[in-house]
Formats: sequence, C-alpha cells, structure tokens
Amino acid sequence: DKTVSLRKDLSEMHEWITQAEEEYLERDFEYKTPDELQKAVEELKRAKEEAMQKEVKVKLITDSVNNFIAKAPPAAHEALKKELDVLITSYQRLCSRLNGKCKTLEEVWACWRELLSYLDAENKWLNEVEVKLKATENIQGGAEEISESLDSLERLMRHPEENRNQIRELAQTLTDGGILDELINEKLEKFNTRWEELQQESLEQSIQSAQETDKTLRLIQESLAVIDKQLTVYIADRVDAAQVPQEAQ
Repeated sequence: DKTVSLRKDLSEMHEWITQAEEEYLERDFEYKTPDELQKAVEELKRAKEEAMQKEVKVKLITDSVNNFIAKAPPAAHEALKKELDVLITSYQRLCSRLNGKCKTLEEVWACWRELLSYLDAENKWLNEVEVKLKATENIQGGAEEISESLDSLERLMRHPEENRNQIRELAQTLTDGGILDELINEKLEKFNTRWEELQQESLEQSIQSAQETDKTLRLIQESLAVIDKQLTVYIADRVDAAQVPQEAQ
C-alpha cells in the first residue's frame, strides 16, 4: 500500500531528526580541555553536513507525498499533508539549530585561539623584560651607562595595555560560558603573577638606582665643598698653584 510506504518514510525521517536533536542539541556539553572543544566543533560540522545531505531525502519524500495526494482520494490527503508539513518544519528547525550551534562553537574556538595568541605575544614581551632586568642588574659601568640602561628598561615597560585588555575580555567571554574556565584561570593567574613580579622588580631596580645616584651626587657635592674650602684658603694665603701640584691638577 502506497500510504503505508509513505508513512514509513516519514516516520524514519522523523526518527533521524529526533536522534540528531538528542545527540547534538539536547545534551549538556562541558568543554574543559581544548581537545574536547575542538572535537565538539568537528562533530557539529559533520552533523551539519549530514543534515544538509538529508535535504535530498526530504525532497524525495515531499515529491512522493504530493504526487500521491494529487491522485489519491481527498480522504487520504489531510493526514499525510499534515505529517509532511510537520516533517519539513522539524527538518528546517534542525538545520537552523545545527547551523547556529556550529557557528557559535566555531566562534568559541576562534576566541580560544585568539586568547592563546595574545598570551603568547605578552609572554614574549615579559621574556624581553626579564632579560633586560638581568642585564641592568649586572651592568658594569659609570652613571651614564646605568642611566642609559634604565631609560631602555623604562621604554620597554611602557608597553601598550591593549593586549592585556584583549586577554581579559576574551578570557571573560569564555569563562562566562563555562568553557575551558579552569585552564584559562590557571593561565591567567600564571601570566598576571609573572607580570606583577617583573613590574615590581623593575620598580625596585629603578628606586635602588635612583638612591645610588643620589648617594653618588651627595659624595661629589661634599668633595667639591671640601676642595672649594681648601682652594679659598690657598687664594687667601696667596699660595701659588705650583706649590700644591696635586690640588692644582
């Protein structure tokens, strides 16, 4: 019987749609690792492609039902037409939901990769800061060399905030959705701790250098005051420079 055959086709398609909804849309997903997230993206892509391929099957069922209705008595029309309409609506809804979820997960994956990119860039900058700090600590030279090294360090520390702001925003977006939250919090804590430690170390080194420079300047001033006093005495006593060659030099 043609009606039985058509209803069987409709029923099988309904079952496939229900199964796809349960497997890809109704389950609660937790993404705690990048591998889990990437696997979910790939699975949804396959599910979306499979659903699109079912369009041919839905079209064949639609044509078969419409052809049957065109020839069958009116009594058989209404039930089959209603079942077909339900099928088409369910299929279109499934495709729409799969497309939406797939797009969302692809954006989440892109967000994660972007976060890693910004973290990598900032950690490279922190590496430069660390190297510069060590070089400044071990510098051998006079006040001019120390001053140049500190100026170079200060310029390096004037790093734009844009990358750190992006890291905060991307991390917040992901963790708000409960995605990779433990891993992201761990990475952020490590990055922020390192950033704060190097900032503090840079500040302490600048303060120490300023104190040492100030101490050197005070010693120079004291020495100059002593020399000035001695020279004043020599001038008052009309002592010739040739008589005091060391002071003259």
